[in-house]
Amino acid sequence: MITVVILGFGNVGSHLFKVFETSPGIKVLQVYTRSIPKETANNKRIITNILDITHKADVYIAAVPDDTVHSITSQLPFTNKLVAHTCGGAALEAISNTNKKGVFYPLQTFSKNKEIDFKNIPICVEAQNKEDLSLLSNLGTLISQKVYNISSSERTKLHVAAVFVNNFVNELYHISEDILRKEQLDFSLLAPLIKETANKIEYLTPAQAQTGPAKRGDKKTIQTHQGHLTTKQQEVYQLLTSSIQKRNISQDE
Repeated sequence: MITVVILGFGNVGSHLFKVFETSPGIKVLQVYTRSIPKETANNKRIITNILDITHKADVYIAAVPDDTVHSITSQLPFTNKLVAHTCGGAALEAISNTNKKGVFYPLQTFSKNKEIDFKNIPICVEAQNKEDLSLLSNLGTLISQKVYNISSSERTKLHVAAVFVNNFVNELYHISEDILRKEQLDFSLLAPLIKETANKIEYLTPAQAQTGPAKRGDKKTIQTHQGHLTTKQQEVYQLLTSSIQKRNISQDE
């Protein structure tokens, strides 16, 4: 049985709490949060005073924003325990030197009201020694079929790539929604296309999946599209069009 304390009850912390609670082999001793959510008001394991955190857990999961990892972990009322953060963009060294350092990074986007199936979520782990790495790996295998030993340097690059495929793509969804709203068209019209584009990556490389006017070199369609866009939208459109065109040229050479 691996005993866990979760530090933070935001998007990541709340989902980890749910999956840990339903996973045989894991016991959540406490969850530390600055304010108790209504749905957990009667759960005595939810605490708001960091000094009340038990020192008896096998691992303490700091599910907090990247820039608060050091400040939170430096306040912990114990030393020489394994503390692992869940951040993609923070190095192992972000954790306070008062405890052993680790990383338990689930590579996924989390929203509090959206259920998540952890079985296929990559869990990226890192630690300062083999014993702690083994513990984090074992914890990962209890909730996911995909656990990887990834260094801080590798994880930073992975996080950058994740921003491109998640946050930046979502911003493109937002731009598309703005374009359609102007014409009083429903964004849901694009849902089948979005799903098919995402599904293609299961069996095609991004290069093989690419289609559209930039790929074809269709200048007339590109010009027509730009005529329907705001100045800011044109900038994004032209930047991505140029990127696709330059990539195709380099591949043909």
